[in-house]
Order: sequence, then structure tokens, then C-alpha cells
Amino acid sequence: MRQQVNGRIMQGEALEEQVERLAAMIVSARRVVVFTGAGVSTESGIPDFRSPGGIWEQYDPSEFTYQRFLGSAETRRKHWEFYRSGILGGEEAKPNAAHYAIAELDTMGKLDCVITQNVDNLHQKAGVPPEKVIELHGNMKWVKCLDCGQRTSMDEVVKRVDREGADEPRCDKCAGILKPEAVFFGEPLPEEALRRATYHSTNCDLFIVIGSTLVVTPAAYMPSYALKRGAKLAIINLSPTPLDHQASVLIRAKAGEAMTKVVQRARKRLYGE
Repeated sequence: MRQQVNGRIMQGEALEEQVERLAAMIVSARRVVVFTGAGVSTESGIPDFRSPGGIWEQYDPSEFTYQRFLGSAETRRKHWEFYRSGILGGEEAKPNAAHYAIAELDTMGKLDCVITQNVDNLHQKAGVPPEKVIELHGNMKWVKCLDCGQRTSMDEVVKRVDREGADEPRCDKCAGILKPEAVFFGEPLPEEALRRATYHSTNCDLFIVIGSTLVVTPAAYMPSYALKRGAKLAIINLSPTPLDHQASVLIRAKAGEAMTKVVQRARKRLYGE
């Protein structure tokens, strides 16, 4: 097996060395923060937004701004068509090997938290305690009324739309506009999630990026915060990122494959398994 990394060829043996090195770093770390992006979700069948063949090649991203959603009933109708299509997986989406490996880090007592750009709730499904999952871009599992604040599950709202045949569902309590709790373009990130993510990033000693190209800000600032405070950085991603040159470990492999190996090696070091 050969992999291209920073202009050089990485042989399979070198990849195994990187896996072993990351396992050793996890074992010696006190606070491990895991940062996940779309490259983790794609292995559960959820398409990426920006990659070739991704969601933005099928849908116009300008329709997904917060301002257009608020101001246009036609835009809201298109949104609900999108959610009903099941393209984001919904309740049918299942965690994959990467999600379970990250949850295993928590079982091993090594996981401080997961900071995620994903909105699919799969870290929680895999067994990471909800209080340890910081969702910078919100969560598609829930829908919130913009008038009265009532929260309803996305699955329940979609079923109601299908049952009633409505183009745009409204709050069954006050008839207000319903919006998914995922963050739209032009909408600020949840203030509390951003505060917590910044705090944990600046107080960890190992920051592991998995499946993110680190180009979407402000989420992509988190590993830089960790580096500035002296934490070690590991990156597992199939394509280059702006911080590759600062990573102590750089693994070009699929998230599930790499993390399964890393956790197996870490367990062996901890427990002799």
C-alpha cells in the first residue's frame, strides 16, 4: 500500500508507524479532544457537501442561507423537500467504525470531548455521552419553532408533512416557522457550543482531527487554538489540510479503518490486549 503525503510516498510500513505513534500519544495524553468533519459521516452513507458529486452539486447553496429561509416561503418549501428526500440519512443513518472507535476512547477514559462539524447525531448513537459532544453546526435531529421555541424531532415533523401533504410544516403550538437546529449559511454558530469548543481546544494536550479539510471557519480554528497552547496535533484525512505541516501524526486513510487500528493499538498498550 502506498500513499502520497506532502509530496512524498508513504509506504504501508510508514502508515503503520503513524498508527502506532498516535496510539502511544493517546495512551500518554491526559485530555484528548477529537474533532470530526464530513469525512467521518460519509462512511455512514451521508454525502459530503463540498466534494465532487456532493450535495452542493445537486442543490443550490444560496437557497440554504438563514436570511432566505426566513424571508421566502418558496425557499422553505425547497428545504422541506430536501429533508424529506432522506439525503442526510435521518433516523436510518447508522454509526460506522470511526464513530465506534471514538466512543471506545471514552470507554478507555481518554476522551475529553468530541467537537464536530457534523449535524447527524451519530456520535451520540455510537455511545459518546451527549454532554461530551459539542456540535458547532447544530443538529438535524431537532426542529425548533422560531416563534415559541418548541422543539420537535425532525423525524416526527417529516412524518407529519408526509401525512398531511403540506408544503411547509408549521408549529403545532403557535403556527410559527419551523427551522432545523442545524446552522445555516449566514447564521451565527451557537454561542455556548463555540465557547465550549474553544475552552476544550485550549485545554487539551492531544487534538485529533478526523475527516475534515479544516477550511470551514470558525470551526477550523480549533486545532490552531490547541497548537498555540502546546497540544500535539494528529490529522486523519484523505486529502490535504492547511495544518498538515504542523501535525505530529498525519494519516492518509479512511476514518473508520485508521481509527479502528489506532484504538486497537491503544488498548493493547493500556491493557495488553
